[in-house]
Amino acid sequence: MEFVILPLIGLGMGVFGGLLGIGGSIVMIPSLTFAYGENQHLYQASAMICNFFVAAFSLIGHRRAEAFVGSVLKKLIPAAVVGILGGVALSNCRFFAGENSYWLARLFGAFLVYVAIYNGLKLRPGYRALAPLPQDESGRSKLIAAGIGLLTGLGAGLLGIGAGTVSTPLQQIGLRMPLRNAMSNSAALIVSMAWLGAIYKNVTLAEHNIVLSDSLRIAVLVMPTAMLGGYIGGHLMHTLPKNVVRAIFVGVCILAAIRLLTIRPG
Repeated sequence: MEFVILPLIGLGMGVFGGLLGIGGSIVMIPSLTFAYGENQHLYQASAMICNFFVAAFSLIGHRRAEAFVGSVLKKLIPAAVVGILGGVALSNCRFFAGENSYWLARLFGAFLVYVAIYNGLKLRPGYRALAPLPQDESGRSKLIAAGIGLLTGLGAGLLGIGAGTVSTPLQQIGLRMPLRNAMSNSAALIVSMAWLGAIYKNVTLAEHNIVLSDSLRIAVLVMPTAMLGGYIGGHLMHTLPKNVVRAIFVGVCILAAIRLLTIRPG
């Protein structure tokens, strides 16, 4: 049955990711929980693998658009690498070990509440993003960029998310960066750190009595349709009413958040 369920999950995460520019883990991890019950360490390990490949696939389009802001990435990436290592280490600590891994699921549920609110605010009539400001090289901007990278890495390592939903809005708010540039930077950031987080999380699965091959099997079955879904979603982005899609996504996030916030030990 997993040969049907996992590719469908991959397709869903790819389509939503392509339509809204979000990380696929936001769809993948709750969907796995609905389908198979709580096993957060396993799902996060698989999701981190998928995050790298899906983001790398999307990076092609961002590179063609030449939307990266190199001066900001130089500060984001090193801080994010430190953050993701710290986040994975935190997820492996005793507090989240054994049956207590359900607390990671509840943290993910709380994160989904934030995602639902953030996307819900964009549905308001007359919503307008912050006007971009000229980019500068001041010490304050460099410090803000490094802080954004650190928070993004911590979120990615602790929850197994791609963290574009963290990095993109923080760049818009903290650095007043245009959405196009913030999304491109987020894709580059995920590719730069996700591989390291994936390796670290997967090699430490034995600490939670989980076999590495289980994580790899999920990733292998999810990735092909996730990349296909991302391609489809990217094209549908320009044809479907975005607010309709966003409203559906907010509803999905709320349902998933309720499930994860009320989950019991597996």
